[in-house]
Amino acid sequence: MTKVKICGLSSPEAVQAAVAAGADYIGFVFAESRRQISPEKAAQLSKLIPPTVKTVGVFVSPCLEELQAVMAAADLDLLQIHGEFDEALLPQLGRPVIRAYQVKQGLGQVSRAADYILFDAPLAGSGQTFDWQTADTSRIEQPFFIAGGLTADNVGAAIEHFSPYAVDVSSGVETDGRKDKAKIQAFIERVKHGI
Repeated sequence: MTKVKICGLSSPEAVQAAVAAGADYIGFVFAESRRQISPEKAAQLSKLIPPTVKTVGVFVSPCLEELQAVMAAADLDLLQIHGEFDEALLPQLGRPVIRAYQVKQGLGQVSRAADYILFDAPLAGSGQTFDWQTADTSRIEQPFFIAGGLTADNVGAAIEHFSPYAVDVSSGVETDGRKDKAKIQAFIERVKHGI
């Protein structure tokens, strides 16, 4: 069954809604963004998350020291890295890594060292999808996530098209820039039960 990552959570209410609805992954954004939170806040929110739900730290072009500092403060289960990063450093992280790529025209080269791959829209967090037709995932060896403009209305089509390991949503479960409990529940129900 396709797994679900609800990303960009920053309040106890949003975390509890995602966990109650059946999310598999909770994403905390540490990169500069309107969804950015501190490692200390992520650590507090993590106390609301059972061990069966994994926490993911989202970074853009981080240095090794930044990752290590946030991991120490927030006790993350996985790291999601967008942008530039030295692949040779991945084994030093001691956590599974989701390597994220913005899909512009086809998939191009992807990391062979990362544990997971994530395909996102050209502008991450924009609520826009990428052109699914240009993304041939047949040669991708690792489990992969599909992100970028997903909502309860189109996630079924994304799953049918890609058969991904997981889907990732942020703006698609928001109303006026805030996480919406009903949208989180509807999104997860669509993925898990096709409702």
